[in-house]
Amino acid sequence: MPWDNKNNGPWNGENNPWGKKDNNNNNGGNNWNPKNKGDDLDKMLNQFKEKVENFFSKGPKSFIMGFLVLGFLWLMSGFYTISPEEQGVVLRFGKYVSISSPGLNYHIPSPIEKVIKVPVTTTRSVEIGFRSQNTGSIRNVDEESLMLTGDENIVDINFVVQWFVSDAAKYVFNIRDPEKNIKDSAESVMREVIGKTNIDFALAEGRDQVRQEAQESLQKILDRNESGITVSSLLLQKSDPPPAVIDDFKDVQRARADQERLINEAQAYANRIVPEAKGEASKIRESAEAYKQEVIAIADGASKRFLSVYNEYKEAKDVTRRRIYLETMEKVMQNMNKVIIDNDSGSGVLPYLPLPELNKSLKKNSEAQ
Repeated sequence: MPWDNKNNGPWNGENNPWGKKDNNNNNGGNNWNPKNKGDDLDKMLNQFKEKVENFFSKGPKSFIMGFLVLGFLWLMSGFYTISPEEQGVVLRFGKYVSISSPGLNYHIPSPIEKVIKVPVTTTRSVEIGFRSQNTGSIRNVDEESLMLTGDENIVDINFVVQWFVSDAAKYVFNIRDPEKNIKDSAESVMREVIGKTNIDFALAEGRDQVRQEAQESLQKILDRNESGITVSSLLLQKSDPPPAVIDDFKDVQRARADQERLINEAQAYANRIVPEAKGEASKIRESAEAYKQEVIAIADGASKRFLSVYNEYKEAKDVTRRRIYLETMEKVMQNMNKVIIDNDSGSGVLPYLPLPELNKSLKKNSEAQ
């Protein structure tokens, strides 16, 4: 319906929203005079007053019912749900009250109490020394990754800290920016550990020791600050020399590997030769000791035999002398060809006894048997 000055319209000329019509103005009834702002505000206040009076004019019963409905809706707003991976930190006028377990819970509605939901089972990661890009590539952050070692070399280290919330109340009240706090603390402890470690040890067999020591130091810092955070793992992604010298470093590593190989081969040769030489030396010593005991035994036996013969000689000199003579002649004549001639036999026949041939025939007969 048009805005005009007719009496049958929704607004008459005096009550239209643009004020009273000024017949002297060419704009017709669309005249807005700033002096009328106070009048419009008074009209709005009067209308609001009328509505309030109409509400209370219905009686105290309606007022009480409205108040009860509003109170019921306010009390019902205190119900809330905590998911299985969360904990709820209940605050009363900003002060910590309790921790809500997963499920349906209730608190006094705002502004008296409020609940902050904190994920406690989600494992989150902080990257130090590099950043993962959306395209799947990795961007190295040199100001974080380059660290000075104990022997004044530089090592390029990238690692990831994985963590979760173990105490929701401490996490909410004692730490403002968790990721930045963890990143700064992890970078600090890693620089401290690398600063006490030689580059060869940090890049080779000491990687796991460096990782474990840095994780323990980081957890001590977080516990000392009562952050409510637990470090589940610290993973070394890269531990290399700086890219500018990596080729030269690899050459040095190959030379050291060759040195270690040659040392091991020499040690293996020594481990094989030394026992053999010791065994041979022990064998020679044992043979010499046996020869020594043999010579001593022979000399001792000879001396004892000489003494026994001497004692017998003192008792019976002629008999002993003759026996010694016969034994000596037996030894001397044992391996000689012997011919025995009997001077007492008659002439004409030469008595001859071939003893060597008889000995040979006797030996053959005994061997044949």
